[in-house]
Amino acid sequence: MADFYINIILDDEKLKKIEDAGLSGEVKEIDGKKAIQVEVSKKEKKKLLKGFPDLTFDDSNACVLPEEGENTLLNIILDIQMLDVMKVAIIKLYNPLAGRDISGRGTGGR
Repeated sequence: MADFYINIILDDEKLKKIEDAGLSGEVKEIDGKKAIQVEVSKKEKKKLLKGFPDLTFDDSNACVLPEEGENTLLNIILDIQMLDVMKVAIIKLYNPLAGRDISGRGTGGR
């Protein structure tokens, strides 16, 4: 069992894509809506919070990404056809240089 989760709420279009990818067995009912849950480690959570500073986790340690991040994650899931994708997805979701000047650390102000 994971420490944290990302919930992806599925509308009819997303549900169809998940089913077409052979992942219909992964669909759960969360707060009365169909969804899939992607497991997130503590380390990945820290990176997600850096990449999405407004991200909040609920009492069940789950969150919902902003639309752009959710679409990126869903596309990776559909490409790989499995939910265990965070090692791959974190690279695309987390930008370690976000918010830094082009003359950031290590350049000596050059």
